[in-house]
Amino acid sequence: MTPTRRPFLKALAALGLAASLPARADEVLDAARSRGRLRIALYDKFPPYSEGEKGIDAELGQALAARLGLTPQLIPFKADDDMADDLRNMVWKGHYLRGEPADVMLHVPVDRILADANDKVRIFGAYHLETIALAREPSRVPAPGGSAAVSLEVFTREKIGVEGSTLADSFLLGVLRGRLRDNVVHFRSVREAVAALKDGQLAAVLAPRGELDAALGTAPGIVVEDARYPELSIKQWPVGMAVKADAPDLQAALTHALAELQADGTVAAIFRKHGVRQVNP
Repeated sequence: MTPTRRPFLKALAALGLAASLPARADEVLDAARSRGRLRIALYDKFPPYSEGEKGIDAELGQALAARLGLTPQLIPFKADDDMADDLRNMVWKGHYLRGEPADVMLHVPVDRILADANDKVRIFGAYHLETIALAREPSRVPAPGGSAAVSLEVFTREKIGVEGSTLADSFLLGVLRGRLRDNVVHFRSVREAVAALKDGQLAAVLAPRGELDAALGTAPGIVVEDARYPELSIKQWPVGMAVKADAPDLQAALTHALAELQADGTVAAIFRKHGVRQVNP
């Protein structure tokens, strides 16, 4: 059963630490309070999480800002080459075209290696556990079982869709010594791949589960299962947020706000609204 709250947040609340914010705000939080707005960086064209000023992350950002008594200012941006570039441009330095950095960026993998490699930011506040999943037409693709060599052999004959230049894409192109390459069909987005699956052009799609769930909706006959292949090195990852390394008070305020939104069911309700099964890390 998925827990309703993260264990460490329960412990934090029990100790009374989450509510005890420092009296003197750091410069980032102080500036946000002065302007009355929380600047929130969101990936653009990334449904169901953010697309313009709509989506799960957009609504979560709005809810976080409201808890801090601030007006949300959503800043959609296009992903750069890697996460380090996104953190530099949107969190701690800014961009010559986009301007000054945001106060907080959402949908950041909460990962120790990533955090250690980016010491100018603080990564924290996981609010969802994302997984790689397979959406399949069961009459064409049997239920996965065991290794990728067994489960994915069907795609030496059937077509499988994937968003280009993603973890799922790299995995499918390299697994089984490249034997699936001719049947891996690339799309610009998970949504486009799912549309092809619904039309019968594909037998399956491999992608993050949240994106699959939202794109599929109530599509009849399509089965979605988490990909548990031993050969897949990264099967799941928590997503959270990031602020500047010298903004500990903003981090504390956002941690407290997130704990409240998780406790009262707001976070889960936002995910449900967009057709995604929310999983607490």
